[in-house]
Amino acid sequence: MRHNKKFNHLGRKTAHRKAMLSNMANSLIFSKRITTTVAKAKALKMYVEPLITKAKNDTTHSRRIVFSVLKSKTAVAELFRDVADKVGERPGGYTRILKTGNRLGDNAEMCIIELVDYNENLLSAKEDKPKKRRSRRGGAKKSSEDTAATQPKKKEVAEPKAEAVVKEPKVEEVKEEGAAAEEVKAEEPAKEELKADDEEKKTE
Repeated sequence: MRHNKKFNHLGRKTAHRKAMLSNMANSLIFSKRITTTVAKAKALKMYVEPLITKAKNDTTHSRRIVFSVLKSKTAVAELFRDVADKVGERPGGYTRILKTGNRLGDNAEMCIIELVDYNENLLSAKEDKPKKRRSRRGGAKKSSEDTAATQPKKKEVAEPKAEAVVKEPKVEEVKEEGAAAEEVKAEEPAKEELKADDEEKKTE
């Protein structure tokens, strides 16, 4: 039973598969980009990235371990001298797979696998591209200062209207009081005249 064994055998025996991946790793280190099928590219990604991580530590022990896999002195020299310096600050993810469509004949899914730091076009595009500013969908809420600044203005506008409305009835009330006072004054002499007439009648 092969429970939990997710390794892709690529339709080859162990010796054939190791030799093929070793040759593909050498080609990738020299050319920085190769074209192959997606299945082989994924297997190569798992095969070559630990070697690049090992190349960051340039010691005799690391060189011998990598040489036991690649079987090529020139590939080891290229990996430790140039590639390791180029990817020194990257914490993994040294390769990129770009799918290119299906192959004529067997309709196999093809792709390009390349070293990330050697694709100058994508690196320059990322540098030139401005960063987008993200905002929430609801929009920015008004701050407490803005609301405090707007509230007094509303009160100032509302207060004069209230005063104008209140002042008008006062004028009318004053006019009505004045008219009532004049009527009272006009009635007082008439009453005095009636009193005088009554006294004259009594005296007679």
